[in-house]
This record gives sequence, C-alpha cells and structure tokens, in this order.
Amino acid sequence: MLTQLRKRSQITIPKEIIKKLGLKEGDSLNIVVKNSKIIIEPVVPVPKDQAWFWSPEWQKNEKEADEDIKAGRVKSFDSVEELIEDLNA
Repeated sequence: MLTQLRKRSQITIPKEIIKKLGLKEGDSLNIVVKNSKIIIEPVVPVPKDQAWFWSPEWQKNEKEADEDIKAGRVKSFDSVEELIEDLNA
C-alpha cells in the first residue's frame, strides 16, 4: 500500500493495516531501519522494574525450565522441610 510523507514527517497507516493488526490510537510502535527499509512494529511497553524478565537470557532460561517441566525432570515437595532435606542429601 502506498502512503505519503506529510508535514512534520507524519505518515498515515492505511485503515486495512490498522484493522488487521488490531491497532488503536495510543498504541506504541517501534520504528527501525534495516537494510534501507523502515520497519514499524507494534510493541507493548514493559515497566522498567519488569524488564529483567524479558531479557534474552531470562527468556532462554524460562524456555529451558518449561522443557524440564514437560519432560518430568523436576522434583516436587510437600513441605519446605522435605525440600531442605533433599538439598542436604
């Protein structure tokens, strides 16, 4: 779809794209230049105090933990005492 650069460097995103992506006024969009192309993608801002959770390292560890749970490579305990006893064994 074709659009034009307007005064004050503004563009209009066609209605069809807005509807397809479920965008609404006030949504955040990230804009990057890659290989001489402008890429605009919707994003959900994360509060700074929660950014650690979305770091690539933390997400890698979350995925690994999920795989361990699915494969049954985890232990469960009925009490903290049982956990501590297992740790000390």
